[in-house]
Amino acid sequence: MTPNNAQKGRASLSAWENGKPTNFFTADKNLQSVLRHHLGETEYNQLEYGLSRFGGECATIIDPAVKIEDRIGNHPRLYRYNGIGERVEGIEFHPNHDLVGRLIWKSGIMAMQSRVGNTVHQMALFYLLNHTADGHSCGLACTSGLIRALQTAGNDEVQEKFLPSLLDPNYETMQHGAQFLTEVQGGSDVGANAVQAHRHEDGTWRVTGEKWFCSNINAHQFLVMARPVNAPPGTKGLGLFLIPRTLDDGATNGFYLRRLKDKLGTRVLASAEVDFIDAVAYPVGALENGFKIAVEQVLNTSRLMNAVACAGFIRRAYIEAASYACERSAFGKTIAHYPLVQEAVVDILAESYASLASSFALASLLDVIETGVGDENDEAVYRVFVNINKYITSVQGSEAIHRAIEVFGGNGAIESFSILPRLYRDMVVLESWEGAHNVLCLQVLRDFGRYNLHEPFLNYLHTHLATARDDRFKADVEAVEASIARFIAMLGKIGAGDEAYQNAHSRRLIHLLAQIAQAVMLLVEAQREIEHAHKTIKADVTTYFINKYLRPNYDPMTDETYLPRLEKLMMAY
Repeated sequence: MTPNNAQKGRASLSAWENGKPTNFFTADKNLQSVLRHHLGETEYNQLEYGLSRFGGECATIIDPAVKIEDRIGNHPRLYRYNGIGERVEGIEFHPNHDLVGRLIWKSGIMAMQSRVGNTVHQMALFYLLNHTADGHSCGLACTSGLIRALQTAGNDEVQEKFLPSLLDPNYETMQHGAQFLTEVQGGSDVGANAVQAHRHEDGTWRVTGEKWFCSNINAHQFLVMARPVNAPPGTKGLGLFLIPRTLDDGATNGFYLRRLKDKLGTRVLASAEVDFIDAVAYPVGALENGFKIAVEQVLNTSRLMNAVACAGFIRRAYIEAASYACERSAFGKTIAHYPLVQEAVVDILAESYASLASSFALASLLDVIETGVGDENDEAVYRVFVNINKYITSVQGSEAIHRAIEVFGGNGAIESFSILPRLYRDMVVLESWEGAHNVLCLQVLRDFGRYNLHEPFLNYLHTHLATARDDRFKADVEAVEASIARFIAMLGKIGAGDEAYQNAHSRRLIHLLAQIAQAVMLLVEAQREIEHAHKTIKADVTTYFINKYLRPNYDPMTDETYLPRLEKLMMAY
């Protein structure tokens, strides 16, 4: 019997589904190259097996498990009391939540923070996990920042009490963290926070007040900013406190969940509004250093991991769009043969490479700093880079996923058809979490004005750009250098303006700088791959990225290489 058109169409879709990677690590040659670049061959070879195993688990176990967990009716539920009436403020998850959690913690992703120098390795695992839009990544980022805060600022007693369980690789016995900064009246204006902390008569600290947006609310340890009584206003008066979920006797601490947030994205993650009433709390570091510790150790960690999550999302969007384009037929041939589809897929590919390049350069820099090899210039570079990278990866992440949905047409809007709708919803959260775009851009501009941090950052970029020596990169390097000159001129013009002028134009300044940084890191990687005689498309991707963003007068309509490059990169999938 001859198959009808509908049968042929479904057979094609089945082939598309079955042809997608069963291992996100082994399928990602670019990730492997980037890791070799930052780790070196010896360390890479030592880690390759574990990364491959986790990449397979992400593709074949975690991904389908999260898909089921995100179905309507399977999302987290709040239950405030147990069966005998004890207050527990508990969250009930679908069973797949624990199935996924066991695999994540078994990878050692948190335990490796017991020693410095493992950020690149840790971010590789986190990147692979974020191909799945899982419900644990927020908690991992919060826990990672909490670990750093305790390691750098916690006293011996607090470290001994709370740190070991955060580093425990056993899912059944580990503890994980959350960080609650946002209050209803302030949002990003953390200096307006009003939650209070006071010394209790028994010598402990107690925290009272409302936190408005509290993600990973099922965590065992809450890191909270609160204002000690009689402390000055603004961020200078905020202390950092650790509030355990339960007291030493097992009773629930003094917090009460008002309700779970009904969110557009990250629906398999529980977020809530919380009231603290005399909750027992432990200071983390000197009270007057609370905001500084929170930004440097907690928020900056989350900003790095947010960017790596975006890179994972973009890579997954590329896998979905490219594989679909190669299988889906329309008007007599697969849609991968149409230049408009090729352009959409290559746009996503370029953003995938760029986000990975900048985020792992940042992770590598953090390893340099934390192992004591770096200096104050490295710390200055990191302070700038972590903010602009979080901004650009989240902006381009949403655009890349939108482009992938465009490739799918109507199928791209169907929740049961692909992961793309969930990625798109979750990207909304990644864009605003741990620093909305405007806040990050203004912070970087202030750092340029107050501390001249643009100087060490530009030196960092020039040093790396100088390594792209191959003749085929000459025009690309010149374009990046011209963009740096354009950035310097723009910075001078903005710096000479009044506050309103600076506010109005800070985002376009930081956007340009972020894309310059990504282009530099792509050139560094492309140079290395050529030197190692790799069969690679990195040079073409880099040129495509620089043409699109850093050549103001570039016109693809007059570029004879444009269509051949699109076809080459499309068919590289």
